[in-house]
Amino acid sequence: MKKNRLKIAIQKKGRLRESSLNFLTSCGLKFIPNGCSLIQKSEQGEIDLIFLRDDDIPEYVSRGIVDFAIIGRNVLLEKQMAAKTIRELNFAKCVLLIAVPINSLIKKPKDLNNKRIATTYPQLLKQYLIKNNINSTIIQISGSVEITPELDLADAICDIVQTGNTLKIHKLKPIDNILESQALLVTNNSMNYAKQKLKELLLK
Repeated sequence: MKKNRLKIAIQKKGRLRESSLNFLTSCGLKFIPNGCSLIQKSEQGEIDLIFLRDDDIPEYVSRGIVDFAIIGRNVLLEKQMAAKTIRELNFAKCVLLIAVPINSLIKKPKDLNNKRIATTYPQLLKQYLIKNNINSTIIQISGSVEITPELDLADAICDIVQTGNTLKIHKLKPIDNILESQALLVTNNSMNYAKQKLKELLLK
């Protein structure tokens, strides 16, 4: 792959993937499927589409490996990487919130003192706890956060919610919102003529 080709990164699987592809198509970009390859070339010039894990995208952007990316605000803020938001995309809207079992004695944020909170967003949760002067134990896990109270791993969870159906299934109720999130188009500080022209296309 040529180093001078422009690169756009999106989530390789998950809730942002299809909407991201639809957005790029609406901008006039069409990419050629390449079997199981995670790199697809565009029919519109020297542009490649890169499929990455969402957690890895901020690293690629901040290091200048990719020129543009579509990522959730929640992931971008959690990773604390240098990336510049140039457009909100108005899809993949969700909320990062604190939830507890419906029969829990935890009714408000202050009740989280000395409790265990499971999350895949430890940095955002830590910031929330410090801001609200709450002393809780953060239990970092990789997924399936909603089952941790049932298994007595945690007293509460901090997780992304879209419809709320998963909370209902596991008999959880929200007690506070931490962050409203949606898909963002991001870039880094490097810029050249070709990248500027692609930026203009993506901002139309």
